[in-house]
Amino acid sequence: MIFVGGLPFYPSSSSSSSSTSSSQSQPSDLLVALMEHPILVSETHSFKSIQERRVSASTDSELTTSSSIPKYVYLFQREYATVDPALVHYVGSDEATTCVGLVIRNRKNGMTSVAHMDSPKLVDIGFIQMLSLVVDHNSDADLDVHLVGGFEDVSPNNAKGSSISEGNVRLGGYSFPLCRKIVETMQKRRENFHVRTLCVLGHNTKNDSQGNAYPIFNGFLVELSSGSLIPASFDRTLRSPDEIVRRLRVSASYEDPSWHGKLLDTYDTKTDRFIIAPCSWTIRLVQIALSLQSLPDSEVLATCSTSPFAEGSDLVDNERRMWNYLIKHRDWRTTFPMRQPRVFDRTDEGGWKRAGFHHKDNGFKWVHNIPCNLH
Repeated sequence: MIFVGGLPFYPSSSSSSSSTSSSQSQPSDLLVALMEHPILVSETHSFKSIQERRVSASTDSELTTSSSIPKYVYLFQREYATVDPALVHYVGSDEATTCVGLVIRNRKNGMTSVAHMDSPKLVDIGFIQMLSLVVDHNSDADLDVHLVGGFEDVSPNNAKGSSISEGNVRLGGYSFPLCRKIVETMQKRRENFHVRTLCVLGHNTKNDSQGNAYPIFNGFLVELSSGSLIPASFDRTLRSPDEIVRRLRVSASYEDPSWHGKLLDTYDTKTDRFIIAPCSWTIRLVQIALSLQSLPDSEVLATCSTSPFAEGSDLVDNERRMWNYLIKHRDWRTTFPMRQPRVFDRTDEGGWKRAGFHHKDNGFKWVHNIPCNLH
């Protein structure tokens, strides 16, 4: 069930404490009403007033912790991680346009699960995955929730079809169905979800002089000790470990039946290690990569993004690096021998080292520990 300002939330009575007749409202009505709730409007404005932080090696000194080296967990698209504040200081993600970053934090113990959601099809099982280590079999736990990402990616002229009269435009595109599904799932589940930030859709949209829509924020950083959230973007070299393989898993997971409807397992909560679960791919994906690699950058952008106007400048290069790896490693078993995960341990210097390997990940010299498709 959803709570706002400490009270159960129902669309027909956003300021009252209960209304049993309202619980049958449509999920679209629920999302629209939630976005219009005065408390969430105020909280979202406060979040948007925070200057976006560019997370890089030079900002480590600004993100002070009780230890000399702050510990991060970074997530790519379709990944999730549950993080223990006793082991990690920060968790974050970026590169979201039509995707949505979802943060769920247990108020009592600070256990925090974060996901980079990219499809409504992942939400039902995704919640089960995220909550498995957060609620500790206690469905009465109070959970703080933040949603950041997604924007109004369909204009009034392009919107088609609607099941409600208000907010028709928001029903098209990719962002609205995803946000609607997340909200619907929270309302139906037994846990107590206290929505704190709802910086999505219209609250996360800006327009250029030609009227093209863009997300205001593409990423965020969670400070685990306090649960505070700040807008953030990450330097490329800090999106680690195993960047290319993790990017490739996003595309490959569409063909791998073992991942249907699931978020990608990436990180082990208890050991503070990246355990990158295996994912297989077919020769069909290799052939697609070969075909796309020959396209000019403009066509790559149009083909590989749900929101070409809103993408970062490095999307095409990221895609080409991923295709190069796929073409070189056509058999997925060379990446995941015997379908075993790729394991990375945190080093004393704050970087990541492949377990059983003596060289640094992907040939880079990791000097900081910031772990650090269609978008």
